Amino acid sequence: MASSAIIPLNRRSYEIPETANDAEDNATSGRGIPIRAISRAISVLQAINRAGSLNMMEISQASRVPYPTACRIVQTLLHEGLLEREEGRKHYRPTALVQTLSHGFQAHGELVRTVRPHIAQLTHEIGWPISLSTHVGSNMVLRDSTHSLTSLTYNDYHPGYTMPLLDCAAGLVHLAFCPAEERDTILDNLDRFGDDETHNLLQLLREGGLIDTVHSSGYAARGYNRFTLNPGKTSSIAVPLLVGRQIKGCLSVAFFATTIDMRDAIRELLPKLRTCAQTIGKELTGANLEA
Repeated sequence: MASSAIIPLNRRSYEIPETANDAEDNATSGRGIPIRAISRAISVLQAINRAGSLNMMEISQASRVPYPTACRIVQTLLHEGLLEREEGRKHYRPTALVQTLSHGFQAHGELVRTVRPHIAQLTHEIGWPISLSTHVGSNMVLRDSTHSLTSLTYNDYHPGYTMPLLDCAAGLVHLAFCPAEERDTILDNLDRFGDDETHNLLQLLREGGLIDTVHSSGYAARGYNRFTLNPGKTSSIAVPLLVGRQIKGCLSVAFFATTIDMRDAIRELLPKLRTCAQTIGKELTGANLEA
């Protein structure tokens, strides 16, 4: 999630580490101040990559980066070959060069192979698309989905699509079921670098008992999802994918917000989604034991 908050720098923040090891320690421990220009450039590239094609005003709004700054970032990304301008209109889209940014990343291949037949079967039964996502930084990242297997969707979604952790049902589920130490680190980082809206959500999580509610109920629900290719048109329910007590990912079912009331969706879709996740969890547990 892009940050628009001004981060106060005390005297210690200006101090330069005495050695390269000090700088590396700060980076690996999460201390130190991020370079805002890089953070904003990443937000711009992620926003364009999510949508596929955007004009400058849409880029600024989707990334939450000021318009003049977004323009300079887009020009830089054009120069580097990561973006291209569409012919005939002032829209910008990613180029194939963005794929080089993922070279060296080891995807969740075994997890996806195990999950795929189960979520495909569930979509066949209920009609709605199912997604598998995992946590990365301040986002949930799509690993697989069945959007291409059903007509009950506005768009197809591909692996790598990102959703802000606090703005999706899967993110709330991850926070509720991940180890307490990991959760504290995630929330602290979001608190340090988040905007006012993020801080309000964090207060609800910490003081409103939302995390405890999600953990005790075993699911999270979000209505009128904002961070999709069609903002506000779908709602979702998510459950954890557990191996023992360890969360391996989240399963989410998405449905048209105006077609199914959330209470009906919870009653009709949640039991099947939960059973699917439990079946996958048992299969993953068996695979781990055999290994």
